[in-house]
Amino acid sequence: MVQWREQRVVVTGGAGFLGSVVVQLLAERGCRSIFVPRSRQYDLRERDDIVRVYETVKPHIVIHLAATVGGIGANRANPGRFFYDNAIMGIQLMEYARRYEVEKFVAVGTVCAYPKFTPVPFSEDELWNGYPEETNAPYGLAKKMLLVQAQGYRTQYGFDAIYLLPVNLYGPRDNFDLDTSHVIPALIRKCVEAKECGKQEIELWGDGSPTREFLYVEDAAEAIILAAERYDESEPVNVGSGEEISIRNLVDLVAAEVGFRGGIMWDLTKPNGQPRRCLGTSRAKRAFGFESRTQLQAGIAKTVAWYVENKSQP
Repeated sequence: MVQWREQRVVVTGGAGFLGSVVVQLLAERGCRSIFVPRSRQYDLRERDDIVRVYETVKPHIVIHLAATVGGIGANRANPGRFFYDNAIMGIQLMEYARRYEVEKFVAVGTVCAYPKFTPVPFSEDELWNGYPEETNAPYGLAKKMLLVQAQGYRTQYGFDAIYLLPVNLYGPRDNFDLDTSHVIPALIRKCVEAKECGKQEIELWGDGSPTREFLYVEDAAEAIILAAERYDESEPVNVGSGEEISIRNLVDLVAAEVGFRGGIMWDLTKPNGQPRRCLGTSRAKRAFGFESRTQLQAGIAKTVAWYVENKSQP
């Protein structure tokens, strides 16, 4: 079991949506040395900046959360950048962690790594049985390469790297920019703005038939820390809620919470994305005792309340 009080920890992406919650939970567990490399000072795509982090901090543990990421639109517009940024960041961070004798590397991947037609619920054993959904394949494959690297380094060097596969996250402090956000924050913003402006309908991509699974950000942060504390194996581990919902039903849930009573215009010229997503979560429970605690409706209520209170903030 990791004793956080004695650990020097680097959290890449630690100022972001998930990372800020991970940093908060680490502090609550007694960790006194947490370093968050900010992009204006450390470009983690650059070898020299990564070396500077490791030489300055001399970390015992690296939790790699930094990513170039977005929704379907952002993935379609930036496939090359999403592949390169995520691949080069992760590969070099893990390589130099090994060289600088970091004791543990926690690589956080993505549900987008799974094949497009993976049987539901997704089992970690299905990870290589097909190509990812096309709109986010470059991002998903770049992140999946970290699993290959982690397993290769464990075999050759005895390097303790673990790999987690979280589903889509949501919660307070999420990204609500309509050009780059994921589905829940985008829905919340559209419904709130439509209600405030008196619009009679909102427009959404696809037909609403795909299903998704969502994990509240605080639950995801707890899973990552539990894995860092307790998990030391080579196999990838799903991190999710196990609760599947269609986009159409999700829209109804968000609209009801916001109080938007208008109609939905489905743009059938836009892609649906992967048909279904829902993870099998038994390995996480067995391996490090993680189970999600926040029900989707309760989490959406907290997220809507946060957005309404903070949407005017710069």
